[in-house]
Amino acid sequence: MEPVTGTAPKVVKSDQEWREQLGPEEYAVLRQAATERPFTGEYTDTKTEGVYECRACGAELFSSDTKFESHCGWPSFFDPSGTDAVVIREDRSLGMVRKEVLCATCHSHLGHVFEGEGYDTPTDQRYCINSISLKLIPKS
Repeated sequence: MEPVTGTAPKVVKSDQEWREQLGPEEYAVLRQAATERPFTGEYTDTKTEGVYECRACGAELFSSDTKFESHCGWPSFFDPSGTDAVVIREDRSLGMVRKEVLCATCHSHLGHVFEGEGYDTPTDQRYCINSISLKLIPKS
């Protein structure tokens, strides 16, 4: 992975340690920036209240309070749980410029953030996140 601007990683593991911890699909998305197929993820349509954590390191990333229906095929949020929960870096893959979203704690790939799409949200942002990058902790 190329260098990331923002907070220094707090969880650092070797490639082999990540491979041992994560399943093949999790590893492909979280550590190699792959994307799960649209409308196949576990959390795409869930309405369960709770907190979404990073599947790789357990850091809190998003709250169900900020999840909304964008009908894009992946879970969408309008804001991360905290200003330092994620880091953003420029992604020039696939012949376009996008903003990649990474976990600030372990720098695992989560998805991308888009702005100005006209969704009726407080931030006019859509954090388009792979379900496989997340773990939902239901509200008790």
